[in-house]
Amino acid sequence: MGGSRVHFEVFIRKTPGAPWTLDLATENRAAALSTAQELMSEGRVAAVKVTKEVFDEESREFQSVVIQKLGAADTQGKVKPQAEPQPLCVTPQDLYTLHARERIGRLLETWLERNNATPFELLHRPDLVEKLEASGVDLQHAVQKIAIPEAHARSMSVHELIRIFHGLIERAVDRLLKDARKGALPDVDKEGFSAAAERLAQDPERGYLLGAGVAASIAPATNWSDKVTRLIDLADAAPAKGLARGLALSIIQQPLAEILEAKPGITDILGKGRDLGANLAAMTRLAAYDSVERLIQVEASVAKVMPPLSPLAVRLAQWLGGENFQDTRAAIGRRILRELTGPRRLCPGEAAREIDVLRALAMSLTASAGKLLPLEEVQSAFIARSKMLVTGDFVEAYLGSGMTSQQEVEALIWLTENVIGAANKRQAGGWLKAVIGSLRFEKEMTASDENPGARLGQLAALHRAVGRCGLVAEDFEPIQEKLGDIGGHVEAHARLSQTVARANAPLLHRLTLLLRLASGENAPLGPAANRARAEALRLFKLDETRVELANAPDQMRQVRDLIQAAGLAA
Repeated sequence: MGGSRVHFEVFIRKTPGAPWTLDLATENRAAALSTAQELMSEGRVAAVKVTKEVFDEESREFQSVVIQKLGAADTQGKVKPQAEPQPLCVTPQDLYTLHARERIGRLLETWLERNNATPFELLHRPDLVEKLEASGVDLQHAVQKIAIPEAHARSMSVHELIRIFHGLIERAVDRLLKDARKGALPDVDKEGFSAAAERLAQDPERGYLLGAGVAASIAPATNWSDKVTRLIDLADAAPAKGLARGLALSIIQQPLAEILEAKPGITDILGKGRDLGANLAAMTRLAAYDSVERLIQVEASVAKVMPPLSPLAVRLAQWLGGENFQDTRAAIGRRILRELTGPRRLCPGEAAREIDVLRALAMSLTASAGKLLPLEEVQSAFIARSKMLVTGDFVEAYLGSGMTSQQEVEALIWLTENVIGAANKRQAGGWLKAVIGSLRFEKEMTASDENPGARLGQLAALHRAVGRCGLVAEDFEPIQEKLGDIGGHVEAHARLSQTVARANAPLLHRLTLLLRLASGENAPLGPAANRARAEALRLFKLDETRVELANAPDQMRQVRDLIQAAGLAA
């Protein structure tokens, strides 16, 4: 295999018996297998398969082997007669559409990264086209990768489709080189971007021509940040209004979206050396700058997670906040969703920080929902990510070692609060129930040397937290009941309610303490609260209690509130 090249292709079948269509071509085996699993788990396809494609340099042919197949089995249905089958792109102009540029970006991903270029630039720069043609192998490999699945899907000969694609590429290249030789491509740096846009606004080929001018203007850039700087400079110089402004900004956002959706580009702009969680936080702040800035002012947890943006990123964020760069903003949003639903950990080795990052991302993306991403897609992404937080491996890493059982319960309550999706909530509730129901937790709470009142207060706080962490009643009620039972053992052993009721202290003070226990404020609801309620009721019936309450109206209001909370109000 020394003379071969390998890539992997993911084919999907949307309905049983439908033809296979190509969804992804990549040189990363793990990415191909992960994509196949995600497509099936989300229920978007009926079947999916992953093939390994080996290109032999000597025979110039691909050998295909299926390495994974999921979903509905093949069905032998009647072959529907096809109308005259045609490839996706039939004219050079078709190559400039968003769909075609995305496909070109996937097929030539390695070559484009090596040459620090985007698909937009390749289609508009004669020097890049000549360089790609000279490489030979890269172009041939890309044509092979697209021709084989397309031929299969369209019941065409692979060689015939390759011939058609080569003819299309030759016409597109000849057109670009011919226009360059004739001097038809504008020099926006010399003419002025605004003037060029005004001049070309009514030209039938305005997008192609002005795109060539933009591509030439950013060509001298030595890195992605420099390219973005040059593109923003062009945006600042765009016409003030009218058709020319719309044309100018629509052209600029094409390469900008491609840069920001690619990993090398976004990393260069936002900074290197961060983990995935910090990168996603930075991307969210970039794409939803105004919403995140407002959230930072009122939510310390968001402010703690969001990394600062460079001056270039802030400048870009201000452009992205408007209506002119919606496609660019959407490109970043798609990148965020892909990473959220992907298999990579947000903060490897820092499980607690991962929850904090995910919480901040959820708040930020929800606050900007509609402008950046649809709310339904945001929720689906966080349900998928939440599923990773309730697995045994993550919970084990999250709890670590050295925690007391009470600290484990508090940590699991925080985890439960921050996952979404009914199944994920139930799974988190299962972990919580297991720790609270353990003998270790019960021994720590009942056999501790700590003051019984303090332990009851801790149990009461856990009891309330369990009730508001989003579990359904059938999941949180048994947990609260167990906490109440443990509280009952603590109170019974210390005889706390009786001790308070008979203490040598002012009557209203004793009554207030008992009512705090009975209401669930200083003891968990259950046996301990019930005994405190009984003692409070006995004190409340005393004539001297009524007299003292009548003489202390301020305390009367406080006691009345506690009576209502304790369920003693008539």
